[in-house]
Amino acid sequence: MNGFLFLPADWSAPDMPNKHNDAQRHHIPKMKFKVTNWSAYEADLRRRGSLTLWISDEAIAAWRAAPRKTPGGQARYSQTAIETALMVRLVFHQPLRQTKGILGSPLDLMGIDLPVPDHTTISRWVAQLTPAPRTALPDGAVILMIDGTGLKVAGAGEWHCYKHGMRGRCTWRKLHLAVDAATNTIVAATLTNSSESDAGQVGPLLDQTDEPLAAVIADSAYDQDRVYDGVDEHSAEAAVVVPPRSKVVLSPSAETDPIQRDRHIQVIAEQGRMGWQKISGL
Repeated sequence: MNGFLFLPADWSAPDMPNKHNDAQRHHIPKMKFKVTNWSAYEADLRRRGSLTLWISDEAIAAWRAAPRKTPGGQARYSQTAIETALMVRLVFHQPLRQTKGILGSPLDLMGIDLPVPDHTTISRWVAQLTPAPRTALPDGAVILMIDGTGLKVAGAGEWHCYKHGMRGRCTWRKLHLAVDAATNTIVAATLTNSSESDAGQVGPLLDQTDEPLAAVIADSAYDQDRVYDGVDEHSAEAAVVVPPRSKVVLSPSAETDPIQRDRHIQVIAEQGRMGWQKISGL
């Protein structure tokens, strides 16, 4: 038979269990919403289909690059033109070639004779653009909320794990953020490996913050002396709103010179954690 195996014509391979065919794998139930105002809901749906693309007179005036005063070739487009193209691409989720067509259409309709950057020009300019200025925070002291989250690093090992059921060592990173409570603006951020503690990143986060602090809010994982010391070094008048851990004790100087942590413990002992939260404004 020369090593060949002949099977009946009606033979078929049995259904083998495959975790990729499991309908329940990674199944997350869809959130349900109840519409209470149908007129407003329908108006929102109609607005999703409306298209308004307006190029201001200021952008048109600054479209072409300023004359170069140093030796070298003359740029054709200004940073404003490149940023406009990138914003159009971000809004419409199109490749760079299609972005040129979208951006050229309103210019033709407006009768404006301006060149549109091509995809290669936009690609070269992206690496040279000046980062956008940070969002302005309210005047005066700010209230920062600090927390960290884990980020799983996915690579080729993830594909082998899902495809062949192989188990490998997962790689994690931790993203630590400081957010302004009034505007929800990310003021500072650090990225570390999984061995770094959350409390150890308070100092590096505060080093990125130039504004005076009114308070720093965090969870009980930040209930450490170095957190209080770091906030005190940055802004001596700032409050540290961190819930003490369950098994905490007062400092030796609590009766004569209590620190912020001592006052938190005393309020919780007198009024409970819910009372402390109301007093702290949480």
